[in-house]
Amino acid sequence: MIESDIVVRPLETMAEIAAAEDVQRVTWGMTDQEIIPAHALHAMQHSGAALLGAFDGNQLVGFAFGVLGTEDIPGRIDQVAAARLKMYSVIAGVLPAYQHRNVGYRLKMAQRDFCLRIGVRLVTWTYDPLESPNGRFNIGKLGAVCHRYLRHFHGDMTGLNQGLQTDRFEVEWWVTSQRVKARATQKWRPLRLEALMAGGALLVNEAGFNSAGLPVPPANYISQPSNLMLVEIPASFQTIKRQDLALAQRWRAHTRDIFEGMFDSGFLVTDFVAREDEDGRQHSYYLLTHQDS
Repeated sequence: MIESDIVVRPLETMAEIAAAEDVQRVTWGMTDQEIIPAHALHAMQHSGAALLGAFDGNQLVGFAFGVLGTEDIPGRIDQVAAARLKMYSVIAGVLPAYQHRNVGYRLKMAQRDFCLRIGVRLVTWTYDPLESPNGRFNIGKLGAVCHRYLRHFHGDMTGLNQGLQTDRFEVEWWVTSQRVKARATQKWRPLRLEALMAGGALLVNEAGFNSAGLPVPPANYISQPSNLMLVEIPASFQTIKRQDLALAQRWRAHTRDIFEGMFDSGFLVTDFVAREDEDGRQHSYYLLTHQDS
C-alpha cells in the first residue's frame, strides 16, 4: 500500500458504516457496549454529521466522525446558536497496519474541508494528554491548541484506557487560522528543544529514569512564571501502563496538577517537541505560551 492508493470520502452504505464498528474495536480495544453503533452513526450522518472514511480498495481502514454543536462564550447570555457553531470530532481511528502512513492526517484534512464548505471555523475534540503520539499529531502536526483540562472525562473504561482515570485535553482546531493553514500546506517545521531553551523557555518538570528504563516524574516542579514553559510527558505512556500501572498513575496525578494550574494561570498549549538524548532515550514535551504574551 502506498499513500496514493488510499481514498478518503464519506461513508455511503450501511455496510461501510458497519465496518466502522470493527475499526473502533480494533483501534481502541472497545467492547460492543463502548463503540458507537452503525445505526447511530448513520442517523447522525443523515442529520448533518461528518462521517468520513479512508479506503484501501473496498476495505475501510480508518474513519473520522464529527457532529455539529455549539461553543459556549463566557459572559454571554444572549448566545445565538448560529454564531457559536462548531464541530465536535467524536472519534477517529486507523487500523494498526495503516498507522504512521499519513492516513489519520488525511482524514483530519478531509474533516477540515467539510467544515470549510459549511462555514464552520472551530473543531474541538478530546484526547489523553499523556499519549505522546497523539500530542505530536494533534498539537504539532495539525496545529490544535489547548487550554482546557477535563478530569476523568469518560469515567471508567476498558481497553487502552483501562486502569486509569480518563483525564483529557479538550483541544481547539481553528481551521481558518494561519497556524493551521501552515500545517495544511506543509509549511510548518517541528520545533527544537535547544532553540526554545535558548530563547528563554523553562522546563517545568525534567523527568528521570528508573532501573527499568522508564521515565519517572520529579517530586517537585518549577512554578516560576515565564512566557514560554515546557512540560515533559512520557514518550511511550502505553509502555508504562503495561509495565508499571502505579507509575502511570503517578504521571497522571503529576501532570494533572501542572496543567490545571497553568491553564488557570492563563497558559495555552501551542506546540509539541520531541528529542532523543545522548543515551538514545526519547523525550516528549508540550510547549505552553501565556495568552498575554
